[in-house]
Amino acid sequence: MRIYVCIKQVPDSEAIIKIVGDTEYNREVVYVVNPYDEYGVEEAVRLKENNGDGEVIAVCVGGEGAVSALRTVMAMGVDRSVLVKTGEQFVGSDLTAQALAWVIEQEGPADIIFAGKQSMDSEGMQTPYRLGAQIGLPVVSNVVNFSLEKTTALVQREMGGGLRESLTVKTPCIIGANKGLNEPRYPKMHAILKAKKKEIKVLDIAELTIQDNSGVQLKGLHPAEDRSEARILEGTAEEAVSSLVDILAEQRII
Repeated sequence: MRIYVCIKQVPDSEAIIKIVGDTEYNREVVYVVNPYDEYGVEEAVRLKENNGDGEVIAVCVGGEGAVSALRTVMAMGVDRSVLVKTGEQFVGSDLTAQALAWVIEQEGPADIIFAGKQSMDSEGMQTPYRLGAQIGLPVVSNVVNFSLEKTTALVQREMGGGLRESLTVKTPCIIGANKGLNEPRYPKMHAILKAKKKEIKVLDIAELTIQDNSGVQLKGLHPAEDRSEARILEGTAEEAVSSLVDILAEQRII
């Protein structure tokens, strides 16, 4: 069984991001594996362990520093990795999906592909679907429950409002992992040391026979506006409702 897991290196959610110029930010921050991708990694490794054999291959599109993210997932149990090096250029979801598809085509057909439902930085939530379109595979995202019976995946996906949808999908397919799918493992020291000896193949994105035809460009970065502080409405229920109506009217919400 050949299992792929697509990962991305992102700034830590607690990092202080300072915008530099129009389209850059200070890159001297702590980077981590995209948290949603970790759920995909854990599920891929568990699937291999339960199957008894197979290979888990991580694929990442990013800068040279993404090697550390790949070492992290290999310490979690990934067998080997491929990094498509992009330098510091902005790479949209279309080009990312093309690069992932190119690598998968070169490395061998997938029995199943795991990815995070979205990345914590750009939050485009498009890459799994674009990858599916590139290689002609069905995609199920927001997955919180997964099992495999021969060539059929049984999944549950969150739909919002507390609702879940149960689906069956033939493999090979692409699974977009969501929080709650599993609890990603913390690598132990021997696994971390072992990961340093595992293979990471590095490719330059310029050497791949792909082309970005999306027309997407990064025009500018802007800091998010500070959220207003919460207000506590005192008094009886009727008084609180009256105060709330006045506040909404002041803000022209109603």
